[in-house]
Amino acid sequence: MDENGSLYGVDNGKDEVRRYRRGESQGTVIAGGNGSGNRLDQLSYPRYVFVDRDHSVYVSDLVNHRVMKWVEGAKQGIVVAGGQGS
Repeated sequence: MDENGSLYGVDNGKDEVRRYRRGESQGTVIAGGNGSGNRLDQLSYPRYVFVDRDHSVYVSDLVNHRVMKWVEGAKQGIVVAGGQGS
């Protein structure tokens, strides 16, 4: 959860992270969501998520052995730890 009360959820099956604002039932894809893979706009079995004060989202990308940072509104992430994936 962030300071605004938004909940962040990881969907391993869809390889995406969604943000749910209060009252929303569908949420918004904020990371991944472009199928499984190792491109900068993809995740492969995301596991954990952390949100910083700037609303950037950090996602552990298990199969790709990396941690990705997604700045609010970004279409692709930045690799902050690990490599380019498998």
